[in-house]
Amino acid sequence: MSAISDPVGDYLTRIRNAAKANHPYTDIPASKQKRAITQILVDKGYVRKFIDIDDGKQGLLRVYLKYQKGGRPVIDFLKRVSKPGLRKYVGANDLPRVKNGLGIAVISTSQGVMTDKEARQAGIGGEVLAYIF
Repeated sequence: MSAISDPVGDYLTRIRNAAKANHPYTDIPASKQKRAITQILVDKGYVRKFIDIDDGKQGLLRVYLKYQKGGRPVIDFLKRVSKPGLRKYVGANDLPRVKNGLGIAVISTSQGVMTDKEARQAGIGGEVLAYIF
């Protein structure tokens, strides 16, 4: 089995696939960056919660997905923006607005992973990791 060349892309794909299949949760190999992105998703109400599972290696994140009344997933759209082959960096003045402020852009900054709104308030730019709505 080959190594994953885009861990954040793999993370987003696992969540997207689990949501489309109406799974209650998905397990994802853990990292500090993925943990930070998951915390943003919990804080913004896109997922219910997550727990850390110690598997003796790098660990797992068990992300519990959230669904609307009709069984539709709360997360409609996940898009990886900055890829390993083409990084996308933006300055503080050029931070993207997703769905005119209804969605979030996840930004990796020098002060950690945060949403576009938080980065705009802090006046810092960084690498645009993903769009979520």
